[in-house]
Amino acid sequence: MGSNGRPATRPAKVLTALAAAMITALPLVVSTPAAARNAPAPADPVPRIDLRVLVVSDGGESTEAIAAELRGQGVPYTTVDLTSPGRPVIDAAFLSDTVDGRPRAKFQGVVLPNDNPFGTAASTELAALKAYETAYKIPQVDAYTYARPDVGLRTPDDGGYAGVLDGFATRTTAAGKAGPFGYLKGAVPFEDADPQVSESYGYVAQPLANPPAGATFTSYLDAAVPGTSARGSLIGEYARDGRRELVVTFAQNRYQQQFRLLARGIVDWLTQGVHLGQSRNYFSVQVDDIFAPDARWDVENNCTPGDFDCPSGVPDTTPIRMSEADAEYAAEWQRDSGYRLDMVYNAGSGEEWKTEHGGEDALADRLLADKDAYRWVNHTWTHPFLGCVQDTSTVPWRCAKDLFGKTRWTSLSEITAEIEKNHAWGVAKGLDVDSSELVTGEHSGLKTLPQQPLDNPNLGPALAATGVKWLASDNSRESAQRPAGAALTVPRYPMNVYYNVGKAAEEVDEYNWIYTSKADGGSGICETDPNSTCMPEPLPTDTGYASYIVPQEARTALGHALANDPRPHYIHQSNLAEDRIAYPVLDKVLADYRGFFEDGTPVVNQRHRDIGREMQQRAAWQRALDAGSVTAYRIGDTVTVTSPAGVAAAATMLDGTRKQLADGTAEFGERYAGRVSEWATAQSPGAAITLKLPTTA
Repeated sequence: MGSNGRPATRPAKVLTALAAAMITALPLVVSTPAAARNAPAPADPVPRIDLRVLVVSDGGESTEAIAAELRGQGVPYTTVDLTSPGRPVIDAAFLSDTVDGRPRAKFQGVVLPNDNPFGTAASTELAALKAYETAYKIPQVDAYTYARPDVGLRTPDDGGYAGVLDGFATRTTAAGKAGPFGYLKGAVPFEDADPQVSESYGYVAQPLANPPAGATFTSYLDAAVPGTSARGSLIGEYARDGRRELVVTFAQNRYQQQFRLLARGIVDWLTQGVHLGQSRNYFSVQVDDIFAPDARWDVENNCTPGDFDCPSGVPDTTPIRMSEADAEYAAEWQRDSGYRLDMVYNAGSGEEWKTEHGGEDALADRLLADKDAYRWVNHTWTHPFLGCVQDTSTVPWRCAKDLFGKTRWTSLSEITAEIEKNHAWGVAKGLDVDSSELVTGEHSGLKTLPQQPLDNPNLGPALAATGVKWLASDNSRESAQRPAGAALTVPRYPMNVYYNVGKAAEEVDEYNWIYTSKADGGSGICETDPNSTCMPEPLPTDTGYASYIVPQEARTALGHALANDPRPHYIHQSNLAEDRIAYPVLDKVLADYRGFFEDGTPVVNQRHRDIGREMQQRAAWQRALDAGSVTAYRIGDTVTVTSPAGVAAAATMLDGTRKQLADGTAEFGERYAGRVSEWATAQSPGAAITLKLPTTA
């Protein structure tokens, strides 16, 4: 719903009339053009298959979703835009050639918008693709096609269904489990995020009762045909005439949960489990302000005392701080859930609180007693704003100026002291803290628009002086990793479990203020912010958190996890206090995830520095792909990859693949979702990486 949620996108419906028009335009009986009949089969030696995918696009969301998945994984692909008048013609020369006397297939897989996007069954481009796929055994994915005999299916009016699929309970079949979707437990529910909006449309269809001689249709994902006891296919493989076609009969976009669950398997089927790039499901949660109290939302005045947008004269509210019992619960929750939190701590703020409360701090004692249960990240000594000096005489605040009109900045010595003191305290207490990791208060020091359009010039030198390499940033402000001096940022997703609430009712009150119109008693922000949407009515204070906010936030966070996105999420210590409102969200994310995936596809929970390195490697890899400086191909059971010197190559291979070393071989990769993958490096800069697939491949 808000700026931190995933974008709301709606796949366009394909109407029954359009489907009928497609049947008219594409005859069921097709004569094979001479180009296909006369296409030469690759002769010895064994052909070379380049590890690159061909994406033929008409601009539709289903094709674009698969392209986005390829790019997200780091799989190289070439796009042919059918709407572009200057596009290349797809013919034999475009698809294949000869290299060093060996026939070469330029693409290991083909993605089409549907089974024939060229407008006529007599298309020479379609004939060239069919001949190519037959000769080199290249799979083809139909991103979204009508169910009809040409793809091995009966039409929807012949014992099937055509219509909205929102809320459908689909499942992987036994063949799907044994094939490309083996990483899933089975259930693939279609989203119904808004009952007032049609979000997915498609066709549930049964295979032909009498397919052409030698043809087979194998369903991988099916659903019950409404009003019957039969089940029909939504994804299946149609094999005939030496070709394999993955037939998808529903519209999808890259953000929908069903696509996110299935995308890995679609790519795996398309590439036969051998491709560049890799994918994991990531979910890391960092808890800011450990040891420090957080200000509390004022439900009467709709602001937070102490913040600059709260009118003067509003009395302070009681700060929120975890108790000893809250710390005990956090450790118990980690043990029970099998999940580890990152504690982002402000030791100086904790020491100040301790001094103000008689020199005792049961919370700190309990957290330190359980210190080995957590990962710890430096959050500066007292959580100050480390950007420009703030002039709070106006709302919003502005950067203070000196007598010469120049911006006043927090000094190098102040920033350095805040970082060093907090780190030294953590080391002295035996915390698992790394000097290369840092989260500044409010991500300050980095540019903050509109008031501070550039980084504090003292930030970079302070990071260098203290050894910081990985600096947290706010993903809602800057989603890309970028340099901050010699360090790199690690963008974090803020969760809509607010820092200034400890009770569910407070969370709902603030949520209503942000996401309801002025007419409904809200701030009206949702009416003017293009990245926000107003709720139709305010949530009930007593039940709104559990009934609406928890599933909404869990869905958003799970969507990030399923998108091969390593960026961490962050909450605050206040959310582990009082009503402990963070746990229902975290519990639902983990429960939903574990309900979807087999044990061999665990959620990956990385620490701050590893997330930063992952993003750094991905960026370097994508630059190399975009520059065309990566070469990768398969000849038989041997895969050869060459990338620029200093750039690790992301690769996913079949289980049992081995990597060639100077003095023998070694097992390649880490097992995940039924495959093995790693960031591979050559034995010497610029040299080729040679991988040996298992002999059964």
